[in-house]
Amino acid sequence: MRRYAILAPGHFAVDAKTAHGVVAYGNDATVAVIDPACAGRTVREVLPHLPSDAPIVATIDEALTFSPTALLIGTAPKGGALPAAWRRDILRAIDAGLEIVSGLHDMLGDDAEFAAAAQRRGTTIWDVRKPPQQPLFTGRAYDVAAPTLLMVGNDCAVGKMTVALELVRAARERNVRAEFVPTGQTGIMIAGWGIAIDRVIADFAAGATEAIVLEAASRKPDLIVVEGQGAINHPAYAPVTLALMYGATPDALVLVCDPTLREIESYGTPTLGYRELIRIHEALLATVKPARVAGIALNTKRMSADAAAAEIERARAETLLPVDDVVRNGPHAFYDAIAPFLRKTKRCAV
Repeated sequence: MRRYAILAPGHFAVDAKTAHGVVAYGNDATVAVIDPACAGRTVREVLPHLPSDAPIVATIDEALTFSPTALLIGTAPKGGALPAAWRRDILRAIDAGLEIVSGLHDMLGDDAEFAAAAQRRGTTIWDVRKPPQQPLFTGRAYDVAAPTLLMVGNDCAVGKMTVALELVRAARERNVRAEFVPTGQTGIMIAGWGIAIDRVIADFAAGATEAIVLEAASRKPDLIVVEGQGAINHPAYAPVTLALMYGATPDALVLVCDPTLREIESYGTPTLGYRELIRIHEALLATVKPARVAGIALNTKRMSADAAAAEIERARAETLLPVDDVVRNGPHAFYDAIAPFLRKTKRCAV
């Protein structure tokens, strides 16, 4: 078990999605967070929805007094580059014998200075996004016995991983053996395995997705739940979404949406309505292996309780599907509503 000090200066309260996911769902302990902007408070005081009373400190040296065993890079900015100002803290952590855990696109283990420092100190660097070599898609995933449920969404960072984890929890509490399939850096840190699909060469991305679905299937589950990435009309990340849709060979989809969004972040591309998103995802899969949207999981954290309840009812009326916020209201009612639709479908054949 790791004892994490999380490095997220200036970001923890704003957009440190990796840090938030690991604190909320990881099995490893968080003993300190490094962010001068929030120093002197606890994780729970800054973000009440996170179940941790770990202190937030201003410096790496303060964090070391809590005896961490690993330094987690707590945020992954667009493009995944390492902020230059963070190098000193990482080197200080290596010098203190900490393992470095990073979900950046920059491979810290390939950095000559970091690699030499880690070798001298006898510690390791885990570049979570570094993928193993992968084959092309083979079609073996079509024969997986358990139904496969894939998360899709109306943008990045709307909660696809969170919904997947909450549905796995709800399924297990119903005595359904559910397996979570991580497809991004935070999910891998939580589960301890998986492949970051956005680092795989395009021709092999569907094959990499298939490989981790097959790995989950080897554990003989009753249900496989695949973490989603990107959005199908995202100008930059739609190819990752498409690779997951074909490589996972899903039997059903859950549409995860932030209803407050009107455009894809940073691009100005309009987000799509519920019915249009359902139509596009189902149409794309219809000629390969049909999968229906079983329900819609809304992320209403930016809405009042009354507004959230009204939007849930509106979405139900518009789509005639189960709709809920599995964080605000818990996952059990939503899981029970979609469970009858989680069954195997057949691939298209001549």
